[in-house]
Amino acid sequence: MLKTALRTVVHLGIIAVLTLFTQIGGLAYAVAWAIRFWLFKPHRRSMAVLVGLFVVFYGIFWFAATRVAPLAGRVPIACLAASNVEPVGQSLLYCALNRNYVVPELARLLTDLAAHMDRKFPGTETLVLDAGFPFFDGFPLLPHLSHKDGRKVDLAFYYHDIDGRYVPGATKSPIGYWAFEEAPDDNVPPCPRSPGWKTLRWDMRWFRVFNSDLQLDKDRTREALRWLTTTGRKAGLSKILLEPHLKRTLRATGDIVRFQGCRAARHDDHIHIEIGTR
Repeated sequence: MLKTALRTVVHLGIIAVLTLFTQIGGLAYAVAWAIRFWLFKPHRRSMAVLVGLFVVFYGIFWFAATRVAPLAGRVPIACLAASNVEPVGQSLLYCALNRNYVVPELARLLTDLAAHMDRKFPGTETLVLDAGFPFFDGFPLLPHLSHKDGRKVDLAFYYHDIDGRYVPGATKSPIGYWAFEEAPDDNVPPCPRSPGWKTLRWDMRWFRVFNSDLQLDKDRTREALRWLTTTGRKAGLSKILLEPHLKRTLRATGDIVRFQGCRAARHDDHIHIEIGTR
């Protein structure tokens, strides 16, 4: 009986984790678990059955979400772009985890940005990182503090190689995050060195082994910020979060460009944008 109880706790924990990180994954696992329990007596091979059922139901729910979410006010950002005039997820991982949903007005703004960047710098691809889940305002998108309503999204920086040639669709980090741009030597840090444990301002030094030798494309990133603070603002953009040293380096002006605070994650590896709340 104790063994059965422990197995139940493990399964419930898996459901909780999948729900937190994919929103629909917990439901897919719960359905697979119930069917496995109903059709098969516990034995070693039934775990393979459970995994197989989970993959099938996750795929079904994932596809259903792409069709149902627009009815609930969220649309998915493309996993694979047909052209440079539309934004695309930096990695298929964000699509697979259902973290690529935004409200329609933010989707239009991102498409306009991507089209502008391709006109200004032909061949430029605009990459999107974490956005939001397909359903329910207020559902947290961990580890972010504010991605709860489909009105916020993170954009990857643009990068070039060591010879200054722009590299389409590439980022310095394999997931787009944690390849931080170093501040100038004379920069005054915006936060104390030890802000305490209640912070997401991680340096992620261990992750640097995964970072490539790409360098920030300042011209493209600066132009994207210029468009966001002018045309984007007219289209409803209300806030841009960026580290102070990058705001100066990239000459990002306007009162909507702000520092995110010392408790939130660093923003010198991506650009956070959001449109006005309802």
